[in-house]
Amino acid sequence: MKRIVLFGTGNVATHLFEAYKNSDNFKIIQVYNHASETLQAFKDQVAITTNLDEIAPADIYIFALKDDVLAELSKKTKETDALVLHTSGAVSKEVLNKFKNHGVFYPLQTFSKNKEVDFSNIPICIEANTKANTNSLKELGSEISEKIFEISSQQRKSLHVAAVFVSNFVNFLYTEGEKICQDNLIPFEILHPLILETASKVTKMSPLESQTGPAKRKDQDVINSHLELLNEEQQKIYSLLTLSIQNLHGKEL
Repeated sequence: MKRIVLFGTGNVATHLFEAYKNSDNFKIIQVYNHASETLQAFKDQVAITTNLDEIAPADIYIFALKDDVLAELSKKTKETDALVLHTSGAVSKEVLNKFKNHGVFYPLQTFSKNKEVDFSNIPICIEANTKANTNSLKELGSEISEKIFEISSQQRKSLHVAAVFVSNFVNFLYTEGEKICQDNLIPFEILHPLILETASKVTKMSPLESQTGPAKRKDQDVINSHLELLNEEQQKIYSLLTLSIQNLHGKEL
């Protein structure tokens, strides 16, 4: 059984801990974080520490941390021959190049601590500095997921941008849609089937092909009536997206 020390207590770290908790081949033996209060959720399940000098010997160290602290923590962590990984979608593996064996273990999903996920369906994007380490990452990933992809640092940056468009930006639009519903005393749940069908449809056909709505139809009367219902910020977003859709489909406002 390979021993893992997990750095971090955020969304990704929490879900990784749960994913490996019942593994027969990998065991998280310690969780590190600089703030002791965030470690309390782990204290009855595994050894915890706030001191980098107390990091336990292990086969794999996973930095499941915010992007802006990876470089600093890497500098502070003692050199080791163990495999050292980070989970970022936007940071190169080179941030860990002080370690002889290093790589990236990036689960491509949106994580919230209180929302369970099925890791078996989550794509895990891996990259390592040697073929042997790549094979180790495949073993690590295959323990919890059926979808392992070798993705370079440059590809991962582009993938991360794409993920922001299809997840973070879309979620913001959900928020705006919810506001419009709330302002007009409409239950947001009425839109749930539409949200699910739209998401499902793009897994079966191209998003370009599945585009519908007044922007694609160039239905200016509907577009104008929608704009009248929106506040100034929403009007900017609506107009920009409408123009972008029409440009993409070869039409002009």
